[in-house]
Amino acid sequence: MQHFWSLDQVYLKDAWLTIGSYDGVHLGHRAIIHQLIADAHEVNVPAVVVTFHPHPATVLRGRRGQFYLTSPEEQASLLGDMGVDVLITHPFNKEISKMSAYDFIAKMDQHLDFSHLWVGHDFTLGRDREGDVPTLQKLGDSFGFQLNIVDPVKIKSRVVSSSAIRAALASGDMEMARELLGRPYQVNGIVIPGDGRGSTFGIPTANLDVWSKKALPKVGVYVCRAVINGKIWGAVTNIGVRPTFDANTLSPRIETHLLNFNENIYGKTMSVFFITRLRDEKRFSNTQTLVNQIQLDIHAAEAILKSEAEKFIGNRA
Repeated sequence: MQHFWSLDQVYLKDAWLTIGSYDGVHLGHRAIIHQLIADAHEVNVPAVVVTFHPHPATVLRGRRGQFYLTSPEEQASLLGDMGVDVLITHPFNKEISKMSAYDFIAKMDQHLDFSHLWVGHDFTLGRDREGDVPTLQKLGDSFGFQLNIVDPVKIKSRVVSSSAIRAALASGDMEMARELLGRPYQVNGIVIPGDGRGSTFGIPTANLDVWSKKALPKVGVYVCRAVINGKIWGAVTNIGVRPTFDANTLSPRIETHLLNFNENIYGKTMSVFFITRLRDEKRFSNTQTLVNQIQLDIHAAEAILKSEAEKFIGNRA
C-alpha cells in the first residue's frame, strides 16, 4: 500500500475512494472499505482511502487527552492488511474545516480524478457539515462521480461507532470493544525500564511507553495476549497508578507481566491485546498481600486464555 500524508503529494487517474476519519477501523468502517476494495479491484482500479490527522473532533470540538483508538501508523497498517491500495492521511486544520463541500470535492477530483465514492449513511463533509448525502448526490452529478451509500453495521441493536468503542474502553468492557472492532483492542508501545520492583518478588513486568493520545481501557487489571519479537504470549496487564507504592502518581502506567517468559526486552516494541477485565486496581496493606493477589490474577488469566484457545480450536474443527 502507498501512504501519502497530503492530497497535494499525489495525482491519480480514475480512483475509486472513500473518505472519513476511520479511527479504529472498526466493523462499520470495514463494511464500507470492503465494498470499495471488492468493487474497485473487480475492474482493476485503485481502492483509495482519504482520512485525516489530527482527528477533526480535536480541531472542531477541542477533544483532548487520550482520544485516539488508532495512531495514523496503526490505522495505515490495518488498512493495508485489508487490501487498500492508496491511503492519504490529509492534514486537518482550521483552514480545511472552513472549506465548503464543493471546494473539497473539487480538490479531491483534481488530485484523484475519482469516479466512485463510498460513504456511510450519516456521512458529512465540509464547512458546517454541509456535505451530507443529498448534497453529495448533487455534487456527484456536477463532478461525474457515482455515490455509494453503505448501511450502518449493528451489534446487539447498537450501531457500531468509534464513540461506542471509546465508551466501552472507559467502562472496561473489553468484550464489547472487541465485538465492535471485530478484534481485541490493541495498545502498542516500547518497553522501557521501570523501578524493577516486580522482579524483586519474582513477577517481572514490562513497562510500556505508549503514545500519549492513545485511548486506554479503564484503570484495572486485564487478561491479555502480548506480541513481542513475532511471538504471542499470555499476559496480565495492570493499567493504573500503583496505589500500594505510588500514592502521588497521577498518570496511569501500563505494566504487563508475560506468562512463562523471562527475557530482556528493553527497547523492543510490544503489542498488547486486551481480552477481559479481571478486577479494579486497589491499594494493598503490604507487599505480600499484593503478591498473593497477583498470583491469583495469573492463575485466573491462564484459565481464561486456555478456555479461549480451546473454544477457538473447537470452532475450527
